[in-house]
Amino acid sequence: MDVDSAEEDLEYGEEYETPTLPARVAFRRFWPLTRGLRRWLTLVWVCTIVGALAETEAILLFSDLTDRALAKGSLSAFWNPAATWLGVAILGAFVSYAGNSLAAWATERFVMRLREHVFDHVQQLPPHFFQRHRQGDLLSRLTGDVEAIETLVVSGVVGTASAVFSALFYAAAAFWLRWDLAAATFVLAPLFWLAARRFSGSIKDVSREGRVADGAITSVVEESLGNIVLTQAYGRRDAERRRLNEEAGAWFRASVRSTRLNEAYEQLVSVIETVCVLAVIGIGAWEISTGRMTLGQLLAFSAFLGYLYPPVRGLAQLGLTITAATAGAERLIEILDVRPSVTDPARDSETGRPDGTVELRDVSFTYPGADRTALEGLSFTVNPGELVIVTGPSGAGKSTVSKMLLRFYDPDAGEVLLDGVPLRNLPVARLREYVTLLPQETLVLHDTVRANIACGRPGASEQAIVDAAVAADAHEFILRLPDGYDTKVDPNSARLSGVSSNGWRSRGRFCGTRRSWSSTNRPPDWTRWPPAGS
Repeated sequence: MDVDSAEEDLEYGEEYETPTLPARVAFRRFWPLTRGLRRWLTLVWVCTIVGALAETEAILLFSDLTDRALAKGSLSAFWNPAATWLGVAILGAFVSYAGNSLAAWATERFVMRLREHVFDHVQQLPPHFFQRHRQGDLLSRLTGDVEAIETLVVSGVVGTASAVFSALFYAAAAFWLRWDLAAATFVLAPLFWLAARRFSGSIKDVSREGRVADGAITSVVEESLGNIVLTQAYGRRDAERRRLNEEAGAWFRASVRSTRLNEAYEQLVSVIETVCVLAVIGIGAWEISTGRMTLGQLLAFSAFLGYLYPPVRGLAQLGLTITAATAGAERLIEILDVRPSVTDPARDSETGRPDGTVELRDVSFTYPGADRTALEGLSFTVNPGELVIVTGPSGAGKSTVSKMLLRFYDPDAGEVLLDGVPLRNLPVARLREYVTLLPQETLVLHDTVRANIACGRPGASEQAIVDAAVAADAHEFILRLPDGYDTKVDPNSARLSGVSSNGWRSRGRFCGTRRSWSSTNRPPDWTRWPPAGS
């Protein structure tokens, strides 16, 4: 066999790039995840419509109260409109509470669904994907970017509907009071849209820069704390602080620029609103002086404008928010567009439980984007009960062989067979039920001792868990823990010091009763076929 010594686990030439997408494309990509929530979103919209109608009626009642009661000083004319106004206010408050509560429920449900969807997809991606993405950046995408998409898909839809209906009702009421005055003031409304359009491109760019920088900061912190012993042993505190400051500087610049852009937009819109209000007051004063308008009508009209401009302004601001959220959607779509390196066969091969004969037949493989082959023409057979040790320098292909056996990848040429059946003909989940990887790193979950032992075999019975602990020489120690098998375990906790590394590494092997294949740089006794007791 000829095994090339290329560094199979280092840098590969292929790179993933973040796509640039318009907001409507990103929206269509994630809208299907609202399936099952749409009827609740419809109820939120209904509540929004009723709330806007209630506020519109309240303003009209205010106009009536002003002209009939306040202007004439009549207490008897006060009670009927006042009682009606109070009833409308109570109805509006109840509807707004129901709508906002339901919106919050639908919003958080969408976030949970999206996060689960992305996390499930990420777990299917090949190992080289994680070597090209910093872990902290992936964590940032699974948290902040997911919430940004919620703003784009759910909050954005609800907010748009609320602003549109409110603006329509207030505008209709204003036209009903004085159509000529309303037409004169609405001429300035497009200025809000022009202002938002002017700032949208810059805000999207700076939002993208900020999210990238935030992911980089998370990565530096995660890498430094994850290797804190080496950081302290090698005196890298100053170097790590410089790394953090470098990434934090990029985030600082993006954050300050974002604040400046948003503040400039807010102040520009405030000036536009002031011009509109002054125009209304000036025209209204002239109308009152000619006797064509009452004070109550002017106050009501001004109130309608006071209620109208926030939705109009909100629509413009919502456009900027959605534009910024699109930057997060682009980063998440980059991950979702990466396809798993292997798929299940169209038809399952009914082979039953394998005997354990493993054969690599003239296998050649090159990692995606790599310049050199990791394996070339590799052939060997391992029969049940045989011990085979794979040795070689770093990069010789030992890890690649283990990845082939677990079907993280399929060979470019040749076949990997189990009992004569090509692995590509076996469903991935069923294949991995029969193969155990014993890496150098110890996998410890933040869960109970019982859950850690059963992690290699979900759904294992209590007896199987105890048998695994006995076989790993950990049962007596576990019984001495405060809560026995229900004791919580922290991956970084000193509680593990009483359990040998071998014992924790063996828990999944014994509990799963699998055949094992391990590829590692440890001495030969760590690379065994079959494992003891199998």
